[in-house]
Amino acid sequence: MKLMSVDKIWDLADHNAFTDMVRFSDQLYCVFREGSTPVSDDGMLRVICSPDEGNTWESVALMQMSHADMRDGKLVVYQGALLLFGVGSFISRVKQERQSYVWRTTDGVSWSGPDEIARPNDWLWRLCVHNNVLWGISYLPKPKGYASLYKSIDGQHFTRVFKNLNKQGYVNESGLFFDEHDNAHCLLRRDPVWGPEETALLGSSKPPYQYWQWQELDKRVGGPVSFYYQGHHYGVVRLYDDKTRTSVVEIDEQSAEVTELFSLPSGGDNSYAGVVLDKGSLKVSYYSSHEGKAAIYFAEIDI
Repeated sequence: MKLMSVDKIWDLADHNAFTDMVRFSDQLYCVFREGSTPVSDDGMLRVICSPDEGNTWESVALMQMSHADMRDGKLVVYQGALLLFGVGSFISRVKQERQSYVWRTTDGVSWSGPDEIARPNDWLWRLCVHNNVLWGISYLPKPKGYASLYKSIDGQHFTRVFKNLNKQGYVNESGLFFDEHDNAHCLLRRDPVWGPEETALLGSSKPPYQYWQWQELDKRVGGPVSFYYQGHHYGVVRLYDDKTRTSVVEIDEQSAEVTELFSLPSGGDNSYAGVVLDKGSLKVSYYSSHEGKAAIYFAEIDI
């Protein structure tokens, strides 16, 4: 792999962060959070679109709620529609701290929603499609929290099929994909918040995904996104050793080692990438504050 180009594509808000990206109707769509700070009452999800492979971008949607910090937008193409998933972190509610939502569009312009999905307080993270089924992993950010497995056959109604998928420490963000043999692979972040565990976990499972094997990896990661290419497990993650940075890594599922292939221009507050792997290249959206305030970047990598 070789880094070909990196461009800053958005920095209009005080803090621009937490990206994802997908190709829909032969255009690139990127979503990210805008706010005054990384955690603030004014968080909203902006969707931008590029008709020319990332050279130019324009805003096409802005999702916000007056009573919630909208966070962690994720994009998925499913059954002919573009779905946007996100979480509302409520400002004043006592019994419910957060809710996962979905928006839907068939033309990239007019959106329906938001519609509530998943159980209250379950933070549904990145979704992926396998055999026309949507799969995703949620987490409950509490001292006795856990990661759970969800599925949907219509993109609207989600069923929690495995509550205690993992609870080995503060487990949270995940990267999930399925290989050509229908095996599931999960890169699961951990942080030393309510316990000492901090290195990432790697999970694998065969259909019907009710029994998972887990192993501890050798590095701590943040904001993971995983992808599968030519029989290898890759990811774009935040690494913490020496200095925080956004890096493309390979994950050896036999040795449980995370190998950094190269880092993207990044530093400070950074990571949370989206990837599009097609047309002979790997396109990556991510955010970083190495040039000042947190901004959105677009990188193209020759594979």
